[in-house]
Amino acid sequence: MTEFLSNLIIPLNLCLTLVAIGAVLVIVRLRRTGVVVILVGAVWLVAWSLPITSVWLGGKLETYYPNPPPAQATQTDAIVVLGGNTANARANWFEPYDRHTAMTRVDRAGELYLAGRAPKVVLSGGALEGDVSEARGMAHAIRQLGVPESALILENASRSTYENAALSREVLKSHGIGSVLVVTSAVHMPRAMAVFRKQGVTATPAAVPRQIVLPDDGSVSAWIPNERALDASRSIIKEYAAILLYWARGWI
Repeated sequence: MTEFLSNLIIPLNLCLTLVAIGAVLVIVRLRRTGVVVILVGAVWLVAWSLPITSVWLGGKLETYYPNPPPAQATQTDAIVVLGGNTANARANWFEPYDRHTAMTRVDRAGELYLAGRAPKVVLSGGALEGDVSEARGMAHAIRQLGVPESALILENASRSTYENAALSREVLKSHGIGSVLVVTSAVHMPRAMAVFRKQGVTATPAAVPRQIVLPDDGSVSAWIPNERALDASRSIIKEYAAILLYWARGWI
């Protein structure tokens, strides 16, 4: 049900749903109500197709915590990397994917480790499909960056942000780890930090650099509908919905 509702509020899905409901209302002679419902759906779609909406609402999440360079990040006992990959790790949501500029959560954790911010890296993420957990996949990737196997600790069972925090807490306890840097996307960081702190973990944010910014070359106007803005709106809307859900469940 939660997945259904989160998908329903995605701009295109909700617009089509409201248009269908509005059309039915018009057919049954509730014309004024039907027209209002259709207009609400259209406004929702158009609003999220404008880059300014993503920049404003997504930016509120991305700038909630500071994002210092690796060498200036807080020194802790470990780095905790959360599974997931927002917007394919692209440097900018409004531009095509470029593997040369993309920065994953693993890339960020590797930078922090190599900058001497912590001696251990906890990789948190279960298997979403198949038998290979996200943690194992991240372990392979981070070893390619120069992080030794001896520094890695894997948490292979979590399937949500709540489980990332709850299961990582147990792993941290078992290894005598007190403080951690939490690595995730900037848009996800407010919820992640709230959950970790609710679990009693001494956590400091160390997000991947902001992605929801207009390109410097002026190729994207804040006020002109943009397909990438519409696509990217999914992550922002789902994040706000998840924050509300986590609050309702007492997880944050």
